[in-house]
Amino acid sequence: MIPFNTPPYVGTEEKYIEEAIRNHRISGDGDFTKRCNSWLESRFKAKKALLTTSGSTALDMAALLCGLKPGDEVVLPSFTFTSTATAFVLAGARLVFVDIRPDTMNLDEKLIEDAITERTRVLIPVHYAGVSCEMNTILEIASRHGLRVVEDAAQGVMSSYFGKALGTVGDFGCYSFHETKNYSMGEGGAILVNDTACSERAEILREKGTNRTKYFRGQVDKYTWVDIGDSYLPSELNAAHLWAQLEQADRINEARMRLWNLYHAAFQPAEQSGRIQRPTVPEGCVHNAHMYYLKLKDLDDRGNFIQYMKEHDILCVFHYVPLHSSPAGLRFGRFHGEDRFTTSESERLVRLPLYYGMTQTEQERVIETALDYLKK
Repeated sequence: MIPFNTPPYVGTEEKYIEEAIRNHRISGDGDFTKRCNSWLESRFKAKKALLTTSGSTALDMAALLCGLKPGDEVVLPSFTFTSTATAFVLAGARLVFVDIRPDTMNLDEKLIEDAITERTRVLIPVHYAGVSCEMNTILEIASRHGLRVVEDAAQGVMSSYFGKALGTVGDFGCYSFHETKNYSMGEGGAILVNDTACSERAEILREKGTNRTKYFRGQVDKYTWVDIGDSYLPSELNAAHLWAQLEQADRINEARMRLWNLYHAAFQPAEQSGRIQRPTVPEGCVHNAHMYYLKLKDLDDRGNFIQYMKEHDILCVFHYVPLHSSPAGLRFGRFHGEDRFTTSESERLVRLPLYYGMTQTEQERVIETALDYLKK
C-alpha cells in the first residue's frame, strides 16, 4: 500500500532527542525550543515566534490575545479544520462562516465585508494547501473596520505572499508541526506574534499565566501569577525532533516541490480535456507543496476514484466536511450569504499521496493508476 502520508524523517532526530535526555532537559523551553524559535524568527522575519503544543493551541493563544468577549464575532471559512473554529468558540466568540473561492479553496475576500457587523472583531484567513489568501484585500478591510487578523497558516510553513512569509502578514500567525505537515514534531505548533505590543502577554499566556519567562531572562527576581494562561510549552523531545527537520528545511521543501510539479505536469492533459481540475496558485503566492489535490466531477466520481485507487493499494483521501453543516457549527455559528462553493467544491476534492521520501516509482504508480481511472 502506498500511504497517503508518512511523517518526515531526516536521520538526526534520534541524535538530538538523546542529547536532550542526556542533558536532563526534557521539559519545555530548553535549548532545542530556543533554537526552533530563533530559526522561525530569523528565517521568516517574524517579530516573535513561540513553539506550542499544537497548531490548535497556537490558535487558542491567538484567540486569547485578540481579547474577545462573549457575543463578539469572527469571520472565517467553513472549509477548514475544527481547530480554527474551536479556538475562538473557547474564547467566547460566535462564528460567521463565509463562502470560499473555488480556485484556491480559500476564504473569498470579496464576501468578507458584507459579513461584518458591529460585533465583528477578528478575520481568520486559512491558507489552504499552503497557498495564501488574498491578504492585501483582507488587511485593507481589517484596517478600515479596526479588526484583528489571525492567519491560520497551519499548512503554510515555507509559503509566502508577495515575498512575505505566511504567518507574518496578519497580527498573529499559527503554524502546525503535526505529523501530517511538511515539518513535524509529532504534536506541536507555533504562534508568530507580529504585534510587538502583545509579545509579553503571549509569553505569559504560554507559561500558565506567570511571568516566568521574564524571570529566566533576569528581568525580575522572582516570578508570579499575573494573568490567565495555560501550559502551551511542548516537550524538548518534540522540539529536538523538529530541530532536525528545520536544519534540512530547504531540502525537504525542494523534494516536495519536485513531487508536486511532477503531479501537476502529469495531470495537465486531463484538465485540458475537462475531466478534472488541478490546484491554482495565484500571482504573488509561493506555495510549499503541502498537498496535491484533484477536483473530480462530483461526490460520486470522487468516491469511485478513492475506491479504485484503494483497490490498487494506493491511499487517497478527501478533506474537510464543511464546518457550518456540522452539529457544532450549527450550534456555535452561522453561514452568511449563499453556500455556492464550500460544499460542492469540497465534495469534489481528493488528495493524492505526497510525502518527503516518496520514491519516483511510487509516484509513477500513483499517476499511472489515477490516469487509468480518469480515462475509464
